[in-house]
Amino acid sequence: MLARLFSSKAIIDPNTQNWIFDTFAWAIEHFDIAVFQTETRLILPSNEFYPGKVSSVDEMAQAMFVNTKQYAGMQHWPIALSSTQPTSSTRISDLKLGQVLRGERADIGLAEDKAAIMLGYSPLQVNQPQDLIAAISQALARILVLANQALPPGGKDYLPQTIDLVACFMGFGVIFANTAYQFRGGCGGCNNANLNRQSALTEPETLYCLALFCVLKQQPISAVKGHLKKHLQKDFTRAYKSIEQALVSSAQPALLACLGDKISQ
Repeated sequence: MLARLFSSKAIIDPNTQNWIFDTFAWAIEHFDIAVFQTETRLILPSNEFYPGKVSSVDEMAQAMFVNTKQYAGMQHWPIALSSTQPTSSTRISDLKLGQVLRGERADIGLAEDKAAIMLGYSPLQVNQPQDLIAAISQALARILVLANQALPPGGKDYLPQTIDLVACFMGFGVIFANTAYQFRGGCGGCNNANLNRQSALTEPETLYCLALFCVLKQQPISAVKGHLKKHLQKDFTRAYKSIEQALVSSAQPALLACLGDKISQ
């Protein structure tokens, strides 16, 4: 899509940086700044966020789904998960959106006689939990973006990239960065490529979205690096520090409103 490694000093090019800033500001404006500021957390692939023991594969998948919906601020949305072929005919257009879209005060309904929107998954995905969480959060972000109907910066052609960015905006940037690229070769037991999510943002672009989230939420580098794949850690640090500098002169009121009085150190 957007970015390539043009030099050793920048993980993305200036046009990509501007698009990410603009689209993050668009997300803040459309998907409840108060929820972003007070309820949204950086979700890490750890037992703190996905705890507990379960007795079956489906129970594990459902637990991941419930937690992911909660973290996304979409716990009140009529969306369910099934390992069988989804039978619901409910469309995103059947949703009735209130004034608040996410968080504890979200007001989301359905057209009369409609059941929940069903998301499908393969039980084999549970063996790759970060990929399953990323796939669920990507699906939730897609529903949120399409239900809102407001086009992002760049228009319709940038919807896939926007959906990935919104998943990072909702707190899933670490998991998205870790799953943005998966090795396709090697032994069959190491990784099942058919179970990987389809990324619209590259690794560098996803890292930049994650770093922007962390700066805005004042999450220190040290709280994030250890949860990233090793080859991503250096670029994350570079992105974080460049964003701190860039936001000082940002022309985006929405970003500055989230930033508050100072940039995280």
